[in-house]
Amino acid sequence: MGNSFTCISHKEEQRPTKSSAGRGKGRGSNTRKYMRRLSLSCSGSSSTSSSKKGVIKPKKKIRERHHQDHDKNSHIIQEQTLAATNLLFNQTPRNSNYVAPPGFRRSTSSSGGSGPVSAVQSPKKSTCGFVRTSSSRRKSSVNPELKKVEASETKRFVLVHGGGFGAWCWYRTITLLEKHGFQVDAVDLTGSGVSSTDTNNITSLAHYSKPLINFLESFKPSEKVILVGHDFGGACMSYAMEMFPTKISKAVFISAAMLVNGQSTIDLFNQQLGLSDLMQQAHIFLYANGKKNPPTAVDFDGSLLRDFLFNQSPPKDLALASVSMRPFPFAPVVEKLHVSEKNYGSIRRFYIKTMEDCAIPVPLQDAMIKLNPPEQVFQLKGADHAPFFSRPQSLNRILVEIAKLPFKKSS
Repeated sequence: MGNSFTCISHKEEQRPTKSSAGRGKGRGSNTRKYMRRLSLSCSGSSSTSSSKKGVIKPKKKIRERHHQDHDKNSHIIQEQTLAATNLLFNQTPRNSNYVAPPGFRRSTSSSGGSGPVSAVQSPKKSTCGFVRTSSSRRKSSVNPELKKVEASETKRFVLVHGGGFGAWCWYRTITLLEKHGFQVDAVDLTGSGVSSTDTNNITSLAHYSKPLINFLESFKPSEKVILVGHDFGGACMSYAMEMFPTKISKAVFISAAMLVNGQSTIDLFNQQLGLSDLMQQAHIFLYANGKKNPPTAVDFDGSLLRDFLFNQSPPKDLALASVSMRPFPFAPVVEKLHVSEKNYGSIRRFYIKTMEDCAIPVPLQDAMIKLNPPEQVFQLKGADHAPFFSRPQSLNRILVEIAKLPFKKSS
């Protein structure tokens, strides 16, 4: 877990160079012709309003003709502007940070056919380079961002990172949820991210989860949040659910430790017979108190980060993780969780499975779901152990969908 929150785009920004500008010769010349015609039309329209040296007061008919010509020219200019902008918009590289002007928003429709110029069909990949996942749900013609928060029970998300990570790992998720109008907070657990605590000195789940507990304690009794936990953050989230059942509207486990009462995270992994060689090789145990005593922390082998955690993630996010991840404490991993049906059991739980996960394989995720069934299970195809990197758009859609689920009255 890093000591900084760095926002890195999925692909490098590509600025057009002289050599690249010459590749699309035909298209580039067409653009210049459009722009020349556009400038000439603009200058021509402005000249109609100017008079000669002798100021002559126009008659009523001349004035009416002038207005008609001006309206006609304005209409032509508007059409040429639309055409020129459309051409320029289509020439913009997919990796560019170009933002279309108002009225030229990229269409999210996947249907074929030509539409109005102001609704330019987007390519199969989004501007970040992520392939859009197929969905059987009907696409809405209305901007969904305007409605999603209104239908939600709460507008606030609290994100809890996993072991070795930090609040920095949620940067894409934070951005996407905020675009939908949600308030989003990501906490650094003790010894993680910007926390100055030595991980080797953390001796309990309560100590490790303290920043999350302090944060939830600051809320008013009437305030509710949607708690989202990843990896070992699921155990911390469960600990908080037991303490603040009235402040948590829903709990979302993303490839996370979803434990039952009296179970520890290490118990969970011990149930998974025949751990892969990769899983064993990827973990490095740290012994701050000497090897005669239990480990104090667990680190990851940097050379195996991609294969173990980020096998589907973009290279830049792998680079971010490689300089930001920190060891996570060992004591909370072996501590048994104590939760009750009255508190923990009263909160609606949802599980998001990551289907290309090497750290918490699908069989282990299925075992947790079977032992402790949530209200609903979602699948993220093509997602590794870090879906906030490998499938951020798809993850965001699921989180918004969960947030929109109507309030469930207790029987």
